[in-house]
Amino acid sequence: MHQYKRSSELFDQAQQYIPGGVNSPVRAFKSVGGTPVFIKKAKGSILTDEDDNEYIDYISSWGPMILGHAHPTVIKAIKDKVEHSTSFGAPTQLEIEIAKLIVDMVPNIDKVRMVNSGTEACMSAIRVARGYTGRNKFIKFEGCYHGHSDSFLIKAGSGASTFGEPNSPGVTPGTANDTLTAKYNDIENVRQVVADNKGEISAIIIEAIAGNMGCVLPKKGFLEDLRQICDEEGILLIFDEVMSGFRLGKGGAQEYFGVKADLVTFGKVIGGGMPVGAYAGPDEIMKVVSPVGPVYQAGTLSGNPIAMIAGYTLLTELNENPQHFTELADKCEYLHKGLDKVLAESDFAYKINRCGSMISVFFTDVDVVDFDTAATANNELFPKFFHEMLKRGIYLPPSSFESYFLSNSLTYEMLDKTIQAAKESLEAMKS
Repeated sequence: MHQYKRSSELFDQAQQYIPGGVNSPVRAFKSVGGTPVFIKKAKGSILTDEDDNEYIDYISSWGPMILGHAHPTVIKAIKDKVEHSTSFGAPTQLEIEIAKLIVDMVPNIDKVRMVNSGTEACMSAIRVARGYTGRNKFIKFEGCYHGHSDSFLIKAGSGASTFGEPNSPGVTPGTANDTLTAKYNDIENVRQVVADNKGEISAIIIEAIAGNMGCVLPKKGFLEDLRQICDEEGILLIFDEVMSGFRLGKGGAQEYFGVKADLVTFGKVIGGGMPVGAYAGPDEIMKVVSPVGPVYQAGTLSGNPIAMIAGYTLLTELNENPQHFTELADKCEYLHKGLDKVLAESDFAYKINRCGSMISVFFTDVDVVDFDTAATANNELFPKFFHEMLKRGIYLPPSSFESYFLSNSLTYEMLDKTIQAAKESLEAMKS
């Protein structure tokens, strides 16, 4: 049985100097209880904590470690580049090379602007949409997370077209009034919101595969219908691909679903897990971005050379060896079948959602298609399952509202161990 003495000591220390002891809330284990595990190192799909416990990792740093932690090619590239300094605040050739690579891999984009996080990418994309269309409002979907920018921290009100209300103190009502919320996978709800705000909406932003209410897939035809509405109403369609970009395939959700977005946002995957993000689109839209156009956005660390070399090395590997995506999908399907079998043998209601190398287990008997159905999951069972799996060396996301992310460093032996751990955990939960 794992011991967490060192992690417990570190958490006590952290709470003295860091709000809640963590620098991102989900790490505090609030939704599952217990003490957060402090990680010391990782290699491939194995995490090692400060007590030297080892875990099979299903977070992959929330997505970007597609080939596993400390991939040797990426690490070598970082070590070589860091010898030349960690930041210039000036242009580099490498920025051109990674931008060209992204344009070559992703459909429907001509230009890429680097930023420092997925939050910044989504915030900037909305600003571009407003600048391009001359409209202030935008639609987001309940249960989709696009970072912690003020405009995105809005929850749905009652009724189809109610203005959003701030979901966090510090977000002004004025900001909230420009954010409209709609129900994921409910196209009639979207149409109603658009009709109630005709001619005022700049953009619809969506996680093409939602990963922040668990893994939730778009219903057949939903993305296509959004595309049609946007075309008819002069609205820009933004795909938030911070999670799905370069994970579903070279071209992300646009390629996977065959639906064109007007703007696309990316996160840490284009930095090989380092702090980076980007937004991208066609020339016609991106020409409004400063210094060419009037929409301002800047950052000293945008295009940071260390992040760029890490991302360029990872994306080059994925571009030149697309079998990684097939192998990942096969492993995720294998895990799905194994978990399905042991869950079916238990007495617990469950649903499993999967797309590519993203997967979630929900303890509910309702098909999970949006935030409301995701919220039907049993809030008492998941924490028990999480901790039973943790005891057995399996590190799952510490929230029932987060997707699992597989990396291609997972072996089938690791997957079998995970399935066996799930079987034992479910049995332990009955006692």
